Amino acid sequence: MKALLVNPYTPVTFWSFKHALKFVSKKAILPPLGLLTVAAMMPNAWDKRLIDMATTKLRDRDIRWADYVFISAMFIQRQSVRQVIDRCRRLGKKVVAGGPLFTSVPEYYLDVDHLVLGEAEATLPLFLEDLEHNCAGRMYRTRDRADLSKTPMPLWELAAIKKYALMPIQYSRGCPFDCEFCDVTALFGHQMRTKTKEQMLAELENLYGLGWRGQVFIVDDNFAANKAKLKAEILPAIIKWMGEHKHPFSFNTQASINIADDEELMRLMAEAGFDCVFIGIETPSQEGLTECNKVQNKGRDMIACVKKIQRAGMQVQGGFIVGFDSDKTSIFEGLVRFIQESGVVTAMVGLLNAPRGTKLYKRLMRENRLVTDSSGDNTDLSINFVPKMRLEELVKGYQHVVRTVYSPRQYYERVLTFLRNYKPLSNTKVRFTASDIKAFLKSIWRLGIVGRGRLHYWRLILWSLRSPRYFHLAVTLAIYGFHFRKTFENCS
Repeated sequence: MKALLVNPYTPVTFWSFKHALKFVSKKAILPPLGLLTVAAMMPNAWDKRLIDMATTKLRDRDIRWADYVFISAMFIQRQSVRQVIDRCRRLGKKVVAGGPLFTSVPEYYLDVDHLVLGEAEATLPLFLEDLEHNCAGRMYRTRDRADLSKTPMPLWELAAIKKYALMPIQYSRGCPFDCEFCDVTALFGHQMRTKTKEQMLAELENLYGLGWRGQVFIVDDNFAANKAKLKAEILPAIIKWMGEHKHPFSFNTQASINIADDEELMRLMAEAGFDCVFIGIETPSQEGLTECNKVQNKGRDMIACVKKIQRAGMQVQGGFIVGFDSDKTSIFEGLVRFIQESGVVTAMVGLLNAPRGTKLYKRLMRENRLVTDSSGDNTDLSINFVPKMRLEELVKGYQHVVRTVYSPRQYYERVLTFLRNYKPLSNTKVRFTASDIKAFLKSIWRLGIVGRGRLHYWRLILWSLRSPRYFHLAVTLAIYGFHFRKTFENCS
């Protein structure tokens, strides 16, 4: 059997870092972890190829080569998904599809030969068994959740890892919280399921053996949900492994704001090599947090929490939302003020949307306020429901926020606010690679000579020369700012 695994093209988004990747000569931010894991679940005797359309063109001869084309995708990839399916049908090739997009809206893909929905560990074996007996059905889905302790190691050898900026691994699935707008629990449930310490170390060892050195993104939606296991088993094991291998990786992940309440956890994360964490802050409005059931954020000084995490040695990237029913026009200036004072440099500000399967989607459906499906890109000025605030006013306010926080003056000021508060571990070393030097030289031209905000760029660079770590991070964040400004040009 010849299996072609296709990751459809993703348009330029906030998280694609496409404009920043040009500075380091990389094609994409991450390889498709889901497809690489699916490939590992296929019979060893199968011939497998991966086409990631972010790095490689999908050619008709690739499709003709395959017996089956396996596609996994998210909502934002819908346009490319449709094109790939149509090409496969035209060339007479059968399609097997799964992942968040197809699990959420299988009714949109009646022309797909086989839909393998939900978590692949639970449903793909059923399809593969039927396929072996020539009786494969059209749709496979189950209420069962995957046992991650049995999840195989991704087939990294299928991916051209040098084309990517960082490597992804997964430790857990699920989230104990119940935010109204989030579809994580709809897809993966509330109960946290984790891999074993041995699995995690084996995956790190595999990446190390393949020659990877640099950033590793632990893709969990809430990495720190099971704090006890992290502190007792996982982080001490990673700390030991990193020491034995002379710290080849740095880690970033996603977590909730309550990690600021646990100093031991933050210390262990920093010692293990975590230098960045994404946190869903959403809004400085207590009314907004109550509305969306963001209980973990309520009743706390979130700026103080952000600064505490920064002082523990981790940059905080933040997610922010405007468009809650309780939002008043004052929210826009309040959000700008919060972002600037907290020093959250990478501030992903989006318009509220209601993904399929969420409590928000169901509530808005009951209220007859849904208009269409979410685009999957909450920075494209689209909103899939009728908001309480007048739409024109909401969009205008949103545009003001992103224009302001990503204008050169405010952005570089925010980088300095962060760096002045940031306290990296003193024993961590910064390795400057040829790619880093090349990126810095490109930044001098693009940002320091011909770019907007040249004086702010040089002020930041000169300030950062006090330490190699500050300098490396200052250049990186300056380049990120270029990407963010380009991405938000449509919001002007």
